[in-house]
Amino acid sequence: MSESGTRTDAELVAAAAGGSEFAFRELYRAYARPVFWLAHGLVGTRADAEDVLQETFLAAWRKLPGLELAGESLLPWLATICRFQCANRIRRQQRDRAHLTAAADDLLPDTVDVERQVIEAKLVERILREVGRLGELDQQIFRLCAAEGYAYQAAADELGVSHGVVRNRLSRIRTQLRGTIEPEGT
Repeated sequence: MSESGTRTDAELVAAAAGGSEFAFRELYRAYARPVFWLAHGLVGTRADAEDVLQETFLAAWRKLPGLELAGESLLPWLATICRFQCANRIRRQQRDRAHLTAAADDLLPDTVDVERQVIEAKLVERILREVGRLGELDQQIFRLCAAEGYAYQAAADELGVSHGVVRNRLSRIRTQLRGTIEPEGT
């Protein structure tokens, strides 16, 4: 997302880095859902994903003063923090597993699940990279429809464009994403 209301992510980041809780809340509202789903795909449970979401935004809050936003969207940076938080959580669970073998066994995914999660994480990273290269309107359409689950008309109303614009652009975005991410050896 490049804009929240009328302020860009860069403006919101600068305000939040200066201590504005309102600006940070705007960033949280904009990105909590995609960060949650990324975490859920990596850690596998809703409870762990909710914890990782909170840990991700807490780490982001602490790191905002030194952040220079590279693109228009804060999402790739948050996704990187989220992946680190997920890795930390999985490592902690593995340590706990060594100490509490029977109880922790049920909480951890098996090796096949971990491999699938790594593959999915790499795919999400490539998708986020490609989405970051889209124009501002296309990024907003992708965020609303693909990441937040908006219907075409709801996204159109939110963005002030027609239903057809959302439908056609999202179709083009999906085709473009498929074409750019499939060759990388999935």
